[in-house]
Amino acid sequence: MAYSPLTLRIVTLLPSATEIVCALGGQDELVGISHECDFPPRIQGLPVLTRARVGALCTSKGIDGAVRDVLADALAIYELDVELLETLRPDVIVTQDLCDVCAVSIDDVRAAVARLARQDVRILTLHPMQLADIWADIEQVAEVIGRTEERRIVIDGFERRVADIAKRAAETSTRPSVISIEWIEPVMIGGMWMPELVELAGGQPLVTAAGEHAPTLTLEQLSALDPDVVVIKPCGFSLDRALAERHVLQRVLPWTSWKAVDEGCVYVADGNAYFNRSGPRIVESLEIMAGCVHPEAFPELVAKHAGEVRRVARGLSVLPFESNGPDVA
Repeated sequence: MAYSPLTLRIVTLLPSATEIVCALGGQDELVGISHECDFPPRIQGLPVLTRARVGALCTSKGIDGAVRDVLADALAIYELDVELLETLRPDVIVTQDLCDVCAVSIDDVRAAVARLARQDVRILTLHPMQLADIWADIEQVAEVIGRTEERRIVIDGFERRVADIAKRAAETSTRPSVISIEWIEPVMIGGMWMPELVELAGGQPLVTAAGEHAPTLTLEQLSALDPDVVVIKPCGFSLDRALAERHVLQRVLPWTSWKAVDEGCVYVADGNAYFNRSGPRIVESLEIMAGCVHPEAFPELVAKHAGEVRRVARGLSVLPFESNGPDVA
């Protein structure tokens, strides 16, 4: 069932869903969001319906341990404010059923909706595994919230930008091997749509293929690899927060043996705003990846995203995205 934007009340329970709704022009129908929704800026001040059971922790290792403890106790990572949800009277709730660590569990959402007095609330569940699924999710959201005219404009624009990068990348003479790192400690390798981003950017993804979940690799397993490029973008970490853990890289990665380290091709990016959100900014994520894999072919993208990416030298000094070549400092 599609709704009229004139009367629609939308709740989004994950950041990518919020960004999709806003990209389609539905921001004025948003009445509630999750605690992690922070973009676009005009959503600030909307009622927040979720909170994390895991408190604010400084390190990726600490967060990983706390999450595992919560899951071991058979608890959900996030809590949903059911009373506020009832007050907001949503017509549509957009959530996901892909990962209980990424958003409120779908079972909790269904249970909350069952408690509402109204029985006509639509739960729209996103399940993106690859880039095509992200476009399909945008189509689905547009259909449900009555933004069918906007969806073609939005998706066509994204697809043109992706095709342009892929065409230019295909014209390069090399295909560097790439490891994308989803989490620092333990080291998790990017899966799902991440290998597609690497391939579109003109690289060869190591470890994972499109649609696969992110595996955890030991130092021994990582030592069997020798990537040309390493892109580190921990899920939920801003650039500054990820850089704060760069000292860990010498311990968890084969730092002294990887050619990417020696050649100055270890990049740290904002993994909160980009890469891990399966929404409109996945195109900007591809732009960043292209700048990391082939900086010589995409100088304008390196300049565009200079604020979201840094290089980490062998001696752990932080260098600008724009600079190239090895640096042992």
